Amino acid sequence: MSGACSCAPEAAGPARCFIHDRLGLNFPKLPPPVMVRDRAWLTRTAALASLAMALFLAGLKGWAAWRTGSTAMLGSLADTALDLVASLATLLGVWVAAMPADEDHRFGHGKAEALAAMFQVILIVLSAGVIAFRAVTRWVEGGRTEAAEQGIAVSVVAILATLALLAWQRHVIRRTGSIAIRTDQVHYQSDLLLNLAVIAALVFDQYLGLARADPLSGLGIALWLLWGAWRASGAAIDNLMDREWPEEKRLRFIERAARHPELSKLHDLRTRTSGDRDFVQFHVDLPPAMTVAEAHDIIERVEDDLCRAFPGMELLIHIDPEGHVDAPGNKLVEADEFAKLESKP
Repeated sequence: MSGACSCAPEAAGPARCFIHDRLGLNFPKLPPPVMVRDRAWLTRTAALASLAMALFLAGLKGWAAWRTGSTAMLGSLADTALDLVASLATLLGVWVAAMPADEDHRFGHGKAEALAAMFQVILIVLSAGVIAFRAVTRWVEGGRTEAAEQGIAVSVVAILATLALLAWQRHVIRRTGSIAIRTDQVHYQSDLLLNLAVIAALVFDQYLGLARADPLSGLGIALWLLWGAWRASGAAIDNLMDREWPEEKRLRFIERAARHPELSKLHDLRTRTSGDRDFVQFHVDLPPAMTVAEAHDIIERVEDDLCRAFPGMELLIHIDPEGHVDAPGNKLVEADEFAKLESKP
């Protein structure tokens, strides 16, 4: 016997949560505090802001790269051009992720954000490769930069505009936890360093006579982008591979379930996150003499409580009669999470 609870609000209409069991009964539950449409609006505005910023900066830096001939500025322009493509991918990803579940995608479209994030990671790596190649070429061939004042002015404007975008992205990430927006933020965080590196390269090259400063700055930018790609890929891969919740969050879930003395031997706990939604399932033991109606009432109370504590979660609870063993010798399935909790110091 299993009970299922969806605590995620629907994209249209009031949020609802239902219990489904063998009796075929539906029980409305309380809506979670954040609506899906609110999250969709936040992520889409962040993606549109990123797109607009990329267009503005691409035009600005294109003119500056032509005027200065700086490798660092050219590298910054290449990164911004890829930012534009990445912003389009982000917009598509968050748009698709906000779509409600359908017949072909019964778990929703949340993984679209992780796919968009991985596409951005690929673009970051390509950008780093282009910048590194250009820097090495400039190192070998030599050459000096020009129009330092104009290049520095453009970089200062770009820094101020990027800071404004990052502030909005931080707000959206704090409210939604969006993987796509978090990865997009890596681009613009690197832009801050890119623009600072451009300013330093122009100053060192034209005012201090250090001709190698420009290609060295380009190489430094390329290495920073690769490091950013490595960091950004982690969350996206975890989401795509259905990695378990962090230990601290799993522990909080088990502690919450342990508040219900009717339950015993919580086992085969499985957790994952897809986009903005969490999915949890576990087995729990109840007395074999208990009626279906009694067991249903207990599970309904448990699901109500867990859904309030973890909004945006889809929960599936399977009931076993006490003493039943699903997979003998399989500790991953049969380990009692309540017993683990009691053994902790």
